[in-house]
Amino acid sequence: MSKVWYAVTATLPNPALAEEYLAWLEGGHVEQVLKCGAHAASIVVLEPPPGEDPARATPRIMTQYIFSTRELFDEYVEHHAPALRAEGVQKFAARGVNFERHLGHIV
Repeated sequence: MSKVWYAVTATLPNPALAEEYLAWLEGGHVEQVLKCGAHAASIVVLEPPPGEDPARATPRIMTQYIFSTRELFDEYVEHHAPALRAEGVQKFAARGVNFERHLGHIV
């Protein structure tokens, strides 16, 4: 049985909002996902592609989670994710933040 990798990438309209989003993640959101079934998490501030001016790059932050089993991930999605997602959408979506979700299994 393989572990589940789940990631959310936020594309933010400006550095100030990126800092606010990062503070929200570090201030409790990631810990809540861990309490709801993930066994590991990391926050990655993505760098711009090579050759792109960092000062002009659109800020992007990826939060990655590892779930030990698909069953734990499915339970998270069914019982916990809706409220946690709603909080992020409420705080950031209307302010120009786009969220992209990724799902895979670790080989």
